[in-house]
Formats: sequence, structure tokens, C-alpha cells
Amino acid sequence: MTHSPVSFVTSLQKMRTSLPENSIQPVSYYLALNEDKDNLQEICLNELIGQKLTISYQGEIHCQHCGRKTKKSFAQGYCYPCFTKLPQCDQCIMSPEKCHYDQGTCRDPQWGERFCMQDHYVYLANSSGVKVGITRGTQIPTRWIDQGAVQALPIFRVATRRLSGLIETLYKEQVADKTNWRAMLKGQVDTLDLKAIQQELFEQFKSSIQQLQTEYGADAIEVLDEQAIEIDYPVSEYPTKIVSMNLDKTPEISGTLMGIKAQYLIFDTGVINIRKFSSYKVTVEH
Repeated sequence: MTHSPVSFVTSLQKMRTSLPENSIQPVSYYLALNEDKDNLQEICLNELIGQKLTISYQGEIHCQHCGRKTKKSFAQGYCYPCFTKLPQCDQCIMSPEKCHYDQGTCRDPQWGERFCMQDHYVYLANSSGVKVGITRGTQIPTRWIDQGAVQALPIFRVATRRLSGLIETLYKEQVADKTNWRAMLKGQVDTLDLKAIQQELFEQFKSSIQQLQTEYGADAIEVLDEQAIEIDYPVSEYPTKIVSMNLDKTPEISGTLMGIKAQYLIFDTGVINIRKFSSYKVTVEH
């Protein structure tokens, strides 16, 4: 029995994810079918694995903040004016140790109070080998999933985003802070003892951590004793060779959906980072 193709038009957004409490089950991925936040409709992409999927770029990009039509997307979905003005597009988002809130130069102090002056977590993750990273508590485990981590372990809870960045900067002397996305997508990731790595790194940087506690207050940095979690992804077959597909160069991308990991769709024809093309107007057919 054959089924008629189903198609819909949408502006791409970062895929929503859900990690089942039963860790045996893989992450669930959802793609928005519309832009109505009050009446959001989604499709579960896990159910399409093994089926043909086509994404066709319609030649329009609309800023995810102001809705302005833009020829080029900045910082994954913004027009240039918003990119230069919004606090979520400032350099301190990528480099939190450069936070300048205390200098009175934050692009939007109220936004900074809501998003930066709150508890953050420093973590170790294993997506293509051990890496250090930071996230707000509300983004656990979403942040780890978006990076394709198969293991993750929170190691510090700190009072502000800047403080998490200072600790991350320390740890970057010994471990990576970036994911090798090609290795991550090949699925060839060895299991690591993150607890042992946590202890080894803490002993190495103990004096520096204590100095930060002296400067910012003992309660500002809490050393955590958590258990690592393991994350599984809905992938039927990993690629042996990574071919990256780009909607700007190839407006129509089509193939059999083999799996989903991080924010990548894995086709038998190549891979595409959905988050990279946030705000692109597309037709999706399956």
C-alpha cells in the first residue's frame, strides 16, 4: 500500500528534543510545522526514519526576532541589525568569560539579569571525546543533546554565566571545548569514565577554583557529585563518509532519512545541520 506524499511549508527552527526517562529509549526529535507559538504543531521526525524526506528552500529568510526579510542569516536566524543590537547575539554568548554586565555595557541589562545572572552548570560531555561546556539549568539535557553527546556529567553549579565561563576557560587548558562534528556523526565514540576525568581535572585546577571561590564567595561555586548520564540517538545507520549539505548551495535536499543526532538530519545522501538554517523558509515533503 502506497501513501500520498505529505508536504508543509515552515520556517526552520532548531529541532525540539525530548529525552525519555527510560534511558534505553533514544532521544525524540520534533520539527515545527508552523510558526504560531500559541498553536504550535509539530511532526515527530523519529517516525520518518527509513523514509524519503525532501527539504526545499523557498528563497526567503525572515529574522526570528523582528520578522524582517534578510538576504543572509546571522547567528543562526537573525538579520544584521538584530545581530548587532540583541544581547543574545553579543560576543559574550560564545565567550561568557567576556561578560561585561558589571561594566554597565550590557546590550540589555534586563535580559542579562534573566539569562546570565542565574545558576549555570559547568559540565563534561563526550560527543567526539571529552569536552567541557556550560549551560543554564533549564537547558539540561537539551544542551548535551544539541551537541550529540553520548555521555554528560555536570561538575559545577555556579552563580552566574560569567563565572561558568571563567571555570570553562581554566579547563580548556586540558580538554577541548568544541565538538568534532564529523567524528560525532560517524558514531565512533568510545565510552569514557567521566567521573574519573572530573576528579583528575579538579585536582589539577583545585587551587584556581579556590581562588575564584575567595574572589566571588564560597557559595558562588558548588562542586557537584553527580552520576553521568548516557544518551542514545535515533540512528539506523551512521555514515562512513560525511557529506555536508547546504541549502544556500543546494536548495533541494532529498534522500532517505537514516537518523538524527545533535541538530543534524542524517540522510543516505549526506547530512544537514538544521539549526544552521534557522529562519529559512522551506517546504518539507515526506
